[in-house]
Amino acid sequence: MRYCAEHKTETRERLLASSGALAKQQGFAVTGVDALMKTIGLTGAAFYSHFPSKNDLFAELIERELRNSLSRLGGEAGGAGRDKLKRCLAAYLSLAHVEQPDKGCVLPALGAEIARADEGVRLRTEQQILRLQSTWAEIIGDPQLAWTILAQCLGSLLLARMMASEESRQQVLGASLDMLENTLKPVS
Repeated sequence: MRYCAEHKTETRERLLASSGALAKQQGFAVTGVDALMKTIGLTGAAFYSHFPSKNDLFAELIERELRNSLSRLGGEAGGAGRDKLKRCLAAYLSLAHVEQPDKGCVLPALGAEIARADEGVRLRTEQQILRLQSTWAEIIGDPQLAWTILAQCLGSLLLARMMASEESRQQVLGASLDMLENTLKPVS
C-alpha cells in the first residue's frame, strides 16, 4: 500500500524533528539509521524513501535547526530588536539550555561534526549562520560585534556543558551574560 504525499511529508518532518533531538543529545555520526527511524516508529529500511543518504538527512537537519534558531534569535532592527536580542541571549546562556542540548541550539551540540562534514553541509550551515550574523549586525549596528557575540554565546554554552558542577556552569554563564550586557548597553 502506497502512502499519500501528505503522509510522506509528515513522516519526513517527524524524522527531522526527532533526529535533531537525538543527534543533539547523542551525536549524529554515532547514531545509526535504525535508531533514527525507531524514534518515529519505523524501520531503517523506510529511511531511504525520505532521504537518499544519512548525510542528506544531516544537511537538512542542520539547515532546519538553524532556520528555527534564526526565527527565535533574530528580530527587528532598532531598540525593540536590541531588547529582544538581550532576552534571547539570556535564554540562550541559561542553565536550562546547558542541561537540555536536545532542545537547544544545534551548533554547540554538533559543531565539531559539522566542521568534519562535507562541503555541502558546511555551505548550508554557513548560509544560515551568515543570515543570523547579518540580522544581529542590523539590530546592533556593528557586523564585527555581531560575530563576537555569536562566538561568545557558542563558546560559553559549550564551555558550560563541559563543567561537572552547576556552580561552575553558572559562573561561565554569568560572566558571559555580564560581558554581553555591558557590550550591548546603549551608547549615550
